[in-house]
Amino acid sequence: MRVCTVKPKTLLIGVDGATFTVLDQLMAQNGMPFLAAFLADGVRAGLRSIVPALTPPAWTSLMTGKRPGNHGVFDFFRMESRNNRHIRFFTSFDVQSETLWSLASSAGMRVTVLNFPATFPAPQLPGFIVPGWVPWRQLRLACWPSHLFDTLKQNVPGFNPRELAMDIGLEERATEGCSDANEYAPWIELHTRREENWYDIVRALDAEQPSELTAVLFDGVDKLQHLCWRFIRPEDAQPLTEEWELRVRELCLEYFRRLDKIIERLCEAVGPDTTVVIASDHGFQGSKEVFHLNAWLAEHGYLQWNQEVANQAPDRLLGVGQVARHTWQMDWSRTTAFAATPTSNGVFIVVDWDGNSPGIKPAEYESFRARLADELRAVRHPETGAPVVENVFTKDQIFGQPHSEVAPDLTVTLRDGGLISILPSTRIVSQRPAVSGVHAPIGVFAAKGPGIRKNVTIDDLSILDIAPIVLRSLGLGVPSDMEGAAPDALYVDPAAVRAAAPAPVPIASKAPVPNGMADVPALSQEDEQLVLSRLRELGYLE
Repeated sequence: MRVCTVKPKTLLIGVDGATFTVLDQLMAQNGMPFLAAFLADGVRAGLRSIVPALTPPAWTSLMTGKRPGNHGVFDFFRMESRNNRHIRFFTSFDVQSETLWSLASSAGMRVTVLNFPATFPAPQLPGFIVPGWVPWRQLRLACWPSHLFDTLKQNVPGFNPRELAMDIGLEERATEGCSDANEYAPWIELHTRREENWYDIVRALDAEQPSELTAVLFDGVDKLQHLCWRFIRPEDAQPLTEEWELRVRELCLEYFRRLDKIIERLCEAVGPDTTVVIASDHGFQGSKEVFHLNAWLAEHGYLQWNQEVANQAPDRLLGVGQVARHTWQMDWSRTTAFAATPTSNGVFIVVDWDGNSPGIKPAEYESFRARLADELRAVRHPETGAPVVENVFTKDQIFGQPHSEVAPDLTVTLRDGGLISILPSTRIVSQRPAVSGVHAPIGVFAAKGPGIRKNVTIDDLSILDIAPIVLRSLGLGVPSDMEGAAPDALYVDPAAVRAAAPAPVPIASKAPVPNGMADVPALSQEDEQLVLSRLRELGYLE
């Protein structure tokens, strides 16, 4: 009797920012017919993100099965240490844990990983890696293996690195002003082309050398929902009345139709014996408010700006170029708490840990933090009296150990889901000129394939469950230090799935850094400005 030695295969489709709030409407209107059929033939669930529901830590939690304190990525930016106020961009070197990619490759499998954050510089694993969030000028050096860029350029029709990676010039031209269809259309069409290009890359690489684990991230959903929420969800904003507004909405709907077709073609290409998992890093919702957190901290005596700042006009001080270095504008002899970045909704407490620095005494830390958290929960809208802050979490509650030393001491979630502003301001809460798309805590999960139930909706999963689910689909054991689990509700015969799975992998004595990195230089100052500009265009920086 011949024994089958074919390894299981899994396709992981990341859809950045996807939410059933939007997708269910589109499916009901026949705008995404394949996704509707996929769900009818598989399992769906809401997917709880981490706190904060932010792209870099959320995707890193998905690919490690761990909370940020256990994998090391908290934000787009990173404090060098709790005693060092230098802020830099996150990189894959910050991922202090094994990932799906490294675990699969350690088991002798090839991996193809496309457009995921926290993969730059690329780990040198068997397979293909094109990192996400890479300035286009560095894309050639960023790809792994070293010949991959030239392979793609030769074999992928229409391969355009300036569109595939980050060319802020293209994006700014597409979004500057955005007052009519002629200005929105290039932005939407750019991201539609990008998704098609990622599909073409998957097919070209699979033809060259297939991988047991293929993971591709489509991020246009996040981009469109940030800038076009009022067109995608007009019920959350003013009714669309102008002809150009209706045209922009149609372009958005066409993007989703095209994405649906791309997912269909991917699933057809991998065949019915491949497990397909679809997941997002967070959901989406509309936001109309901005909470000026540093302004609130200054008003309550926790933060003091230096005299140079005090002499400048408020509300316009910290431009995009200041985001990663604005802390020098604070008076550290009198500042005890501050928001370092506008993306994490985090508050850092200044503590005199060594006995020779500004800040509160270590013995005061717990009581100070508790008082500050209570005061933040009590913030009210100056006009309506409604709560502004929904909740405040300590680092111990949401991040875990051992890497939370550089995490914010407190993380706030806002009533309407938005991000804070770090700008000095004469206002504590301001209204946005139009509703904006912001992250929500519940994303999407869907799966189908061998052993997975059909046409079932199960209780919400955690984003930490995705890594164990993918490992099980590959026939691999789940490391015992992963914080998620593959739920029984997903499978037709959960006992058989458990019985077939190898024993849990022991916890490593020390969390490893990624196995080998491509020799890629760090971001230049110009490249950092490109990344900052993208974040600004998407509404992350205020």
